[in-house]
Formats: sequence, structure tokens, C-alpha cells
Amino acid sequence: MANTPEPPRKPAVTAPRSLRLAGRRGREPLDFVLTPDPEERAALAGRLGITSLKKLRFAGALRPEGQADWRLEASLGTTVVQPCVVTLAPVSTRIDTDVLRLYRADMPARPEAEEIEMPEDENEEPLPDRLDLALVMEEALALALPLYPRAEGADLGEAVFAAPGVAPMQDAELKPFAALARLRPSRDDAEGGGTPE
Repeated sequence: MANTPEPPRKPAVTAPRSLRLAGRRGREPLDFVLTPDPEERAALAGRLGITSLKKLRFAGALRPEGQADWRLEASLGTTVVQPCVVTLAPVSTRIDTDVLRLYRADMPARPEAEEIEMPEDENEEPLPDRLDLALVMEEALALALPLYPRAEGADLGEAVFAAPGVAPMQDAELKPFAALARLRPSRDDAEGGGTPE
């Protein structure tokens, strides 16, 4: 019996930067590629508080899941330049990260409260009426940025502060058992060689 060839798959549609997902009639996959120009990268760098971004690219696909949900899978690549936390010298870091978002139609919207319970899957979000891919890119980049960029050879050193006439605490004294060691009797006391009462 001859193998019957599989029917050709429909090509994915290229998605615009902002698109309607909730109530969308078409359920075909949507490919996307975002490569912001120099002006857009400069504006994004300003919003994120970094010096510059080089060759930013955010590419992936939105695929339907179930009856109304959508899955976004993408890769984000760029080189960021940030000031060193010690010397303020420019520090370049290459970022290549995968991005996953699951947009759930039946997921309740998160309440605007001080404390909210995080979902079991941190990649899940309520299905928005409109999805802004540029905003997803910006959020993913913000999460991937190094928190404390440091130039090679930069050292934070040790800052010591104390009131006048008070000996400053050293790092060793902050260790969990340092206070217990001070309370422990000396060897002379344990052997009876201490000062008599």
C-alpha cells in the first residue's frame, strides 16, 4: 500500500505589531519578527534606564491552543550596554533568551491589589483583547537585563560605618555563630585557669 502524502500545511500569517486575539475568527498560526530601528532602540533604552541596545531582534510565532487560547513562543536577542554599578564604565552584555507566554481565555484577570496569588505557571496571562508584541518584547528584555552589571576588575570593596567611639562590626561578626562564639567560655576558664572569684 503506497503512502499517501500529507496535505501541505497552510503557511503562517505574518502578524502586525499589535493584533486582536480575543474573539479572533482566524485560528491560523501567526509568525512575527520585530527589529526596532535605531530611534526605537534609543527610546526603549531610555525607558529601561540603560545606555544603548544593539541589533535587537524579537522573532517567533503565536499558535492557537484549544478553542480560544494562544501560545507565544519567541526568541529575543540583543547586546545591551549598561553603566557599571561600581565605576559607571560601560558594560556590554549579550542577551539571547527564549520567551514563552500562554494567553488563557478563561483565566480571571489579576486584581489590582497589594498582594496577589501568583498562578502556578508564571508564563500564563489572561487573554488580552489586543496583544502588543512590542510591549511583550520590552517586558521580556526588562526581565533579562543584568541587575548589577560590573566592569572587569571593578570591586565594591568594604564600607565600614560606626558611631564615634564604637568599634565597627566586621563581616566575620555577622556570621550566624559569631555571637555564640563570644558567649563560649575560653579554654582557660574551662580548665580552671581563670581568675578566682
